[in-house]
Amino acid sequence: MGKFIYDSTLKADFEDRLLAHLQAVIVAKVRRGESFLFIWKDDISTGGGRTAVYIQPNVSLVFKFHGGRTPQLNPAWMQALTFNANSPRGLYVIPEPDAPVRAASPTEEMVFKEVPVTAPVPQHHR
Repeated sequence: MGKFIYDSTLKADFEDRLLAHLQAVIVAKVRRGESFLFIWKDDISTGGGRTAVYIQPNVSLVFKFHGGRTPQLNPAWMQALTFNANSPRGLYVIPEPDAPVRAASPTEEMVFKEVPVTAPVPQHHR
């Protein structure tokens, strides 16, 4: 389990593979000077509920990984997380897709199910 630390005071645990994908999406948006909401469900051991933080370029962010291996990023998961981050609702955790995400047609809306932070995230198969 890695840690996401916001403004050096708020800490949340995420599985390393998920945290690597979140880091890539968050850092890309911050580099572009974009602010957005990041929401996650809290583990029941910490009281449950959910946490929302407003990510902006001048806030301190730390991504602390438990393992030393850098996971290979799944482009489909990156696209889905980025889609969420660009929406009015903001970035939220979704399961890793097995298949590439196709672009939605103008009449379709991409819908993703929110999952708890501590839920096991399926590993991407090559």
